[in-house]
Amino acid sequence: MEEKRKTFPRFFFVSPADLLDILSNGNSPAKVMVHMPKIISAIDTLELVEDGARPSCLGMHAGVGKEYVKFTDTLKLDGKVESYLHKVIDVMRSSLRNIATTALNSLGSTPREQFIQQNPAQVCLLINVVTWVINVEKGFQQLPNDPNAI
Repeated sequence: MEEKRKTFPRFFFVSPADLLDILSNGNSPAKVMVHMPKIISAIDTLELVEDGARPSCLGMHAGVGKEYVKFTDTLKLDGKVESYLHKVIDVMRSSLRNIATTALNSLGSTPREQFIQQNPAQVCLLINVVTWVINVEKGFQQLPNDPNAI
């Protein structure tokens, strides 16, 4: 178990009993989904679709609320459990990066309410912080000419 934890460090936060269950059911990703909230914070489960011997992952369901984030690339869950969980994290990050880039580009042309409804909450929060920083920086740049810029 120690080697598996070194290979996939998130296993350090899982109890030994849960880790044994994850490792023993690694060839059946649907059975591993019970442990997803313990492995990756804020994810309740992954959206799986049967695709031959092993399923593919289409997206993730949030642990809080009813939010679903579709992955930009479908991920085949094959290999050892620690290997495909690494791939899940990589696809999750790249999908959120792609969604955030698209959201940032559509911010000015999409009404605020529609923008919030069509994007994941974490992306909306990120874009909100990014636009706040951009506006504060603009205010600092205009400050020498306009004392009320900020």
